[in-house]
Amino acid sequence: MSISGWSSLPVYLNSFMIPRRQFLAATAGLVGIMPAQQQTPSTAIAETHFPSRLYQFVWRNWELANADRMAEVVRTTPANILRLGRAMGLHPKPTLRPDRLRRIYITVIRQNWHLLPDAQIMQLLGWKPERYQFTLREDDFLDVKLGRRPECAELVYSDPTDAEQRAAARLAAKVKETFESEKGIRIEEPFDFVARLSSPPRRLPRPAPAGTTEHWTTRYLYSFFALYGDPLMEPDLDPFPDGYLARLAECGINGVWMQGVLETLAPSKHFPEFGRGSETRLRNLRSLTERAAKQGVKVYLYLNEPRSKPAEFFARHADMRGVLSHGQYAMCTSSPVVRDWIASSLEHVFREAPALGGIFSITMSENLTNCFSKSNSWAKAMPVAPECPRCSKRESYDVIAEVLETFREGVRRSSSTAEIIAYDWGWGEGLAEKLIPKLSSDVKVLSISEWHAPVDRGGVHTRVGEYSISVVGPGPRATRNWELAAQHGLKTMAKTQFDNTWEISAVPYIPVPGLIIDHCLNLERAGISGVMASWTCGGYPSLNLEAASAVYRNRHPTKSEILNQLAVRRYGAKAAPEAVSAWEQFSRAFQEFPYGVAIYVIPTQHGPANLLRLKPTGQRAAMILFPHDDLKAWCGAYPPEAVLAQMKKLAEEWKNGLATLDRAIGGLRGEAEEDLAVARTCYNHFASVANQVEFYLLRPKLGSAPVAGAMRAIAQREIALAADQYRIARRHSVIGYEASNHYYYRPLDLVEKILNCREIMDELKRYETS
Repeated sequence: MSISGWSSLPVYLNSFMIPRRQFLAATAGLVGIMPAQQQTPSTAIAETHFPSRLYQFVWRNWELANADRMAEVVRTTPANILRLGRAMGLHPKPTLRPDRLRRIYITVIRQNWHLLPDAQIMQLLGWKPERYQFTLREDDFLDVKLGRRPECAELVYSDPTDAEQRAAARLAAKVKETFESEKGIRIEEPFDFVARLSSPPRRLPRPAPAGTTEHWTTRYLYSFFALYGDPLMEPDLDPFPDGYLARLAECGINGVWMQGVLETLAPSKHFPEFGRGSETRLRNLRSLTERAAKQGVKVYLYLNEPRSKPAEFFARHADMRGVLSHGQYAMCTSSPVVRDWIASSLEHVFREAPALGGIFSITMSENLTNCFSKSNSWAKAMPVAPECPRCSKRESYDVIAEVLETFREGVRRSSSTAEIIAYDWGWGEGLAEKLIPKLSSDVKVLSISEWHAPVDRGGVHTRVGEYSISVVGPGPRATRNWELAAQHGLKTMAKTQFDNTWEISAVPYIPVPGLIIDHCLNLERAGISGVMASWTCGGYPSLNLEAASAVYRNRHPTKSEILNQLAVRRYGAKAAPEAVSAWEQFSRAFQEFPYGVAIYVIPTQHGPANLLRLKPTGQRAAMILFPHDDLKAWCGAYPPEAVLAQMKKLAEEWKNGLATLDRAIGGLRGEAEEDLAVARTCYNHFASVANQVEFYLLRPKLGSAPVAGAMRAIAQREIALAADQYRIARRHSVIGYEASNHYYYRPLDLVEKILNCREIMDELKRYETS
């Protein structure tokens, strides 16, 4: 079950993006985007900057796993693992607590994907095959994100050869130079930010102008550090500790959301196998809602129901089998039994957890749910369900309206006040026109604010087909659906991203509060009643959330007033003018982002941690986790030269703002220190993407001293960026982390990039001297 990928993989047809799910379905037979386990194996990438695969294994897992488990995987002793680490000059081996090991499994899988076979990755994680396969398949399409599964031989310890030991000594000398640069830095361990965010906030005074109102009544988002899995069965990994809820409330958030899978939350007279563990889950859910209420925060359940089932389930329920998709069948909602189960389950959940704030639902795209859910998502053509003997005789909008009414009926049996929110994700224009008028008057219509907004950057014309901050909403699609809803007496809400987006999610927030304010003021004029402020990326109590709250909490605020008050609160009156100037420079710079590039594969998330490749790897970029060297895929609707020009322009203008912010708040601690680290990370990532695009534009031309010299200069710039980012990542554990992908990189990955670039520079010398 996916919970974070309701965003779309930016793929471009005629310069327009189509949603990720639609693209995956349309291209399911193409190598590079099929689930990893269904593809022909690829060749693992050999990392020649390490003395051997064994040394690479120790390096890559030094910050991710404990020595005893690493030793078990390669059949040796912890002492030998530690000896290899010392030989490479690594820091003393950190010991990871169990809770941290449970939070970092995606990073572990990614780091070993080109190194270990599946059996050894499972052993490293301490997992059984069933859990591993389930995670690859269901954890936000992890197998798709990882790309083709490389063939990796079993790795078994053997004593290093003399040549390998000499290579390790040379590597250690290079590592020492990097480690020397971190002297005096206060170090954070991975996930230290969880404890910090879980602690009570420092209450700062805020102006409360007369007549203050909160006219967006619903404002909810996702936890910044929630884990995929079954959080209601794992209360020790609470995604919403009291301190975190209080911090969100301070930033104007009054709701949080989590997934709800009905068959795990309620017993059923129709399906006796459903509901196992539901008493425990509901007890924990009830406790969560009561705790959250004390902070003025409601809990909302995300529904993508009913979940599809394998063929064997329908051996007992043949009369409710619906359409087939990827080996699973829909539980047909035209069956009265299925609808009764849905309504009864929601009745039970809201009776057992009466403080729940409500539900929001996706009925098209995503997982296979109703029989129309995987047909013509986003398209002009109406969805169809020809394989279903019941739904093939009905209209899609009638069936989906019936599903939404079933959700509503179930909730209303136990709660007269809980909110019912219909998210129009995946609804094509024709479907929305027919469906919205059929909704009950107490249903709210949620629409992605910036979707389909026009973009013209670097001479390329495209439209928003993803979440975006660099393009300020609302766009024409949301406006059209809101107007239609209002005509039928329905309240409207905006799906937004106020902290970050897939434009860059390696930072907890993009420091462009001016763009957030512009968006909020536009939403005010559109007359919405609330916002969903994040999908799974976002959720950090940040200056952007504070800026947004200033719009909906105050009487007719101006942008300049909000920015000035925010800067004074964070940095003091003396620093405020230059801080505001820096934010304005960042906002102007970010509006140069070449929206229309393939944001799911371009290395903006990895920045200077993405290794350079002097020779083509032949690997296709995989969604988010492996950009590789696939320049053509990165660029999407843009010519590579235009991407280079725009990323250079963005980086240079951002650098100017960074200098302004450093003058204003450099030397301050707390929020100011983190804000500066976040801004520096943005610059390092933007500049690195420009470097990488330029490097791969030059690579086919390599063969002369001038080209080799230009490529060496790029590698040298990458070393400088990686070294700077290493210091930032060592100091700030929140950097490089995103809830649905875990850490994109750890500090040692940035040191590895330095080794990688130095090796490339040595190879390029041959061209300059030949």
